[in-house]
Amino acid sequence: MKVAVSGAAGRMGALVVETIREAPDLELGGVFDPSAAEGTGISTDPEVVRGADVVVEFTVPEVVMTNLDRWRAVGMHAVVGTSGFTEGRIAEVRRAWGSGPPNCLIAPNFSIGAVLMMRFAELAAPHFAAAEVIELHHDQKADAPSGTAVNTAGRIAAAKPDQQRRVESAELIEGVRGADVDGVAVHGIRLPGLLAHQEVLFGNDGELLTIRHDTSDRKSFMAGVLLAVRNVGQLPGVTVGIEGLLGL
Repeated sequence: MKVAVSGAAGRMGALVVETIREAPDLELGGVFDPSAAEGTGISTDPEVVRGADVVVEFTVPEVVMTNLDRWRAVGMHAVVGTSGFTEGRIAEVRRAWGSGPPNCLIAPNFSIGAVLMMRFAELAAPHFAAAEVIELHHDQKADAPSGTAVNTAGRIAAAKPDQQRRVESAELIEGVRGADVDGVAVHGIRLPGLLAHQEVLFGNDGELLTIRHDTSDRKSFMAGVLLAVRNVGQLPGVTVGIEGLLGL
């Protein structure tokens, strides 16, 4: 299988390139990034990825939709790790890609531990009165909240739509209670020294459950990327998350 990488000049993109090179059953196709410097071996021409079976997309929210239109037009499966995929954007991708092929997999998080954390939160939600999500990331992350946090909050809300608090506190300073995602408060932290971390807190009278996942190295995402790359061709149309590939 030939695998191209879009966004190859970024941290995640560069790591994907290295991972694909090392995989014995995969062949590295074109590597593309419009912001790549000369002499890096990374092309600024998107045509370089043409002919690949799968393109892994790790760019930025501002360009990802245009790129996905391009990859679909040339018939390539896409595995997307770019953040910023709201429900509206996902619906737009579903309309554009239809039932496939080619197919598109959009993953809020490729970390196996993070995927399990989201699933555990979904299972816990019906048993607690209310929940809140705290996501913590490095200070170079371009957007907030993270896709993982939005996905987690949405799944909690679906499993427990009636979040129950005795008082919905008035904000004396706007934003202090975080963002509202389907009735679940989401708080975003951006600091140097962090990589990617998330806590989900569930409260009942007399007890608190905390589910936390910490990422200390971006290499933790590569197992999920490889799983997606190897299986996207068998998935129907547009898939969100790698849970199904893990049997969850």
